[in-house]
Amino acid sequence: MTAVAQRTVTELAGPPSLGPYYASAAARAALPGGTGRSLPATELVRRGVTVDPAHLADYARVCGFRVGTALPVTYPHMLTFPLQVVLMAGRSFPLPLPGLVHVANRITVHRAVAPSETLDVRVWADRFTPHPKGAQVDLIGEVSAGGETVWSGRSTYLARGARAPEGAAGPDIPEPPVPTGPAGALWRVPGDIGRRYAAVSGDVNPIHLHPLTARAMGFPRAIAHGMWTAAHAAAALEGRVPDACTYDVVFRKPVLLPARAELVTSHGADGAWGLALRSAKDVEKVHLVGRIGG
Repeated sequence: MTAVAQRTVTELAGPPSLGPYYASAAARAALPGGTGRSLPATELVRRGVTVDPAHLADYARVCGFRVGTALPVTYPHMLTFPLQVVLMAGRSFPLPLPGLVHVANRITVHRAVAPSETLDVRVWADRFTPHPKGAQVDLIGEVSAGGETVWSGRSTYLARGARAPEGAAGPDIPEPPVPTGPAGALWRVPGDIGRRYAAVSGDVNPIHLHPLTARAMGFPRAIAHGMWTAAHAAAALEGRVPDACTYDVVFRKPVLLPARAELVTSHGADGAWGLALRSAKDVEKVHLVGRIGG
């Protein structure tokens, strides 16, 4: 371990198996107390990471992307997410991992990333702050190739009913304007999409897997992963967004499974695309708002 910028860097030799981390986090969450009051000063790193072509194909199939010469805008999140879980499942992490809800995400693609490139991946926690419904925290991920940062992501998670220290903690990811008008696509979201996305992402948070486990976490039914909805929306704009781009999404209302939803997009004068995912039954019920462009 070495200290860098007040964080202790821990290198992982290979991809972590997430099941035991979720199990230990669930057992710890059932005990009274057990959460800290500050973020762990830890940075997790994996070096020499290569993309498995079969996994990339499975991810593309579940999310609606084509497999081409560059990784989909959201795919590097698959490389950072296992490290997020390891960090969030640790004893020093201040929020319980089971039931955490993904509320916002910012992705910056600095250049097109070829599936054949060898990558370094790093993750750390940032911005532990109060939220009207509890407490939230950011998990920061960076992917580099040859010492050059090629992709970065900021995932904001909410723990309902939790508490965080008061004080300035930096701004939230701003919510993009909501495009209006007729839908460009109708989504028929199957009831098993949570399990299918969990199989490719490793995100086996019980709120996504089954109505019974979702109810135990306060949801009436299982909900779709936020990053699946973000990926599926980005896939609809594939080929119309520059290689170097920023993708902001804010998740408003959970998509209760199964569901019918409408995707609305708008092309701005600056070349960026606005998008919104809304309920097909109630267009005032917005699930996701996003902006993607250079």
